[in-house]
Formats: sequence, structure tokens, C-alpha cells
Amino acid sequence: MKDILKNLNKAFENKIRLGIMSALIVNDYLDFNTLKSLLDVTDGNLASHLKSLEKSGYIKFSKEFIGRKPNTKYSVCEEGKIAFSKHIKAIEQLLH
Repeated sequence: MKDILKNLNKAFENKIRLGIMSALIVNDYLDFNTLKSLLDVTDGNLASHLKSLEKSGYIKFSKEFIGRKPNTKYSVCEEGKIAFSKHIKAIEQLLH
């Protein structure tokens, strides 16, 4: 049991961060407004959780302009894929 629990990652305990990672794992990238809509959160709430995942090295972002509007796209880094996979596997093991 201890081995399973050590693979649970505190970065993904929050449901918003879990939702961000789940959405980004199955997509090459998502922009800020798409994530905001999918997760039904405020700009500030989403931004703080994205920043937390970025500081952990799990996601990265790129900025571009569409016309005159800025567009920020987010994607999962390799380290994030590995950490999230371990986290999900630990949850699956706990459920079996």
C-alpha cells in the first residue's frame, strides 16, 4: 500500500489541476479559453492552477496572436506525461 501511495502526486490532487492534465494529455494542446470552458472555472482560478503546473515542469505554454488578439496554448511536457501516468496508475491500483 505504501508503494502505491508514494506514486500519488500532490500536484494532481486538486480537481482543477487533475482536469487540466486530463484534458491536455488527450490533446496536443488547448488554449486558455477552451480550458476555461471545459473546466467551468474563472480566469484567475485557471491561471493560478496553470502556473502551479508550469512551475512543477508538467506543462508548457506558447503565445501567439490571432489577428490582434493574444492566444495562449498549453501542452503537457514529457515530465508531466510521466508524472501524470504514475498518478493515474496509482489510483487504478488503489481501486483494484
